[in-house]
Amino acid sequence: MKYCLIGERLSHSYSAEIHAKCGLTYTLREIPRDKIKNFLKEGYDGFNVTIPYKQDIIPYLDGLADSAAAIGAVNTVVKKDGGYYGYNTDAEGMRYALKRKGIDICGKKVMILGSGGTSRTAAALCKAENAEFCVVVSRSGAVNYQNCYDFKDTEIIINATPVGMFPNAGESPVDLSRFSNLKGVFDCIYNPFKTALIIQADKLGITCSDGLPMLVKQATEAQKIWGFCADDGKTEELINSLYLDKANVVLIGMPSCGKSAVGKAVASLLGKKFIDTDAEIYNATGKTPAEIIETDGERAFRDTETEIIKKFAYLGGAVIATGGGAVLREENVSALKSNGVVFYLRRDISLLTAAGRPLSKEKGIAKLFEERKALYERAADLTADNNDDIASCAEKIARAFNNYEFNPKI
Repeated sequence: MKYCLIGERLSHSYSAEIHAKCGLTYTLREIPRDKIKNFLKEGYDGFNVTIPYKQDIIPYLDGLADSAAAIGAVNTVVKKDGGYYGYNTDAEGMRYALKRKGIDICGKKVMILGSGGTSRTAAALCKAENAEFCVVVSRSGAVNYQNCYDFKDTEIIINATPVGMFPNAGESPVDLSRFSNLKGVFDCIYNPFKTALIIQADKLGITCSDGLPMLVKQATEAQKIWGFCADDGKTEELINSLYLDKANVVLIGMPSCGKSAVGKAVASLLGKKFIDTDAEIYNATGKTPAEIIETDGERAFRDTETEIIKKFAYLGGAVIATGGGAVLREENVSALKSNGVVFYLRRDISLLTAAGRPLSKEKGIAKLFEERKALYERAADLTADNNDDIASCAEKIARAFNNYEFNPKI
């Protein structure tokens, strides 16, 4: 039996990995819109549909389930009785993602950002879950991104736009601080895990979730339609597995605290690629960080460092060793946390060296440490001490990463 995902651009899709972890033969099929009818002749037992074809597929199907008819979009198709029938498991995926975080939309004032297919899914869910009211924000609608702040009593925000998604990560559709009654935020985006919207929600203490649980749940619901059994236990197992596969391990800390050596060892233990941002700066410029600082000044170095951090932080699946001053810019920290678990690698000051490090020489190690200590602690998700051997430190970090709860179920 064979299954696939059809869409226009699928290079960043996780669907094949999700279904492969369940033992299905599943591929990605990028096809042009005018080839959809021909595709149906290839005899797939079932397939998923993603943007922009969730509505385009409907005229070619032999029937629609109530779930698809209510939303007006299809994301799952099964072959039965000699024909193809369309379903929509996105709403169930969204319902699951919200409820696993305790975000209840029943009786709540909900704001949906975006007016596309995912927005229709959210609107259908709001209706089914008896939200008090649901307002849809669009760029040119009656409620737009300028006047949406008039709805100050909004309790739940669902982002159904691609704003903040890789490769345009770092952007946010709205400023959450302007909604004084906000109780929950759900971002349908799953790449990166922590969009700018999610990072702000977290800082404000608002219950929030990224879109990966929705992605996985809609996939396991599709499998049920295809005749496979995937319960919530399997769904949670898949969610955690994908977080571990896609997330970065990020090492921050003082110059000469051992980030590169420990990072290489952690990468080997976890089977991830290793990235040293200082080495990548040299690859990009032909100069070491010290040479850039000495010839062009610290600001020029920091600008280059930020470019490199953003380039690699959003890709995921790596161990990233940063320069000692990476935490000096909040935009660096946000990028590193978007797909990463940030470890503050601590080392006794007596073991640090200023050799080859112009800023450590200029200010002195003790003073530099006092300036940055609070920044390291604020940016870190976890800490690790590197005062003994590299191997034991790396093992502790790898173990802590494997046990980390990325988006814990409430």
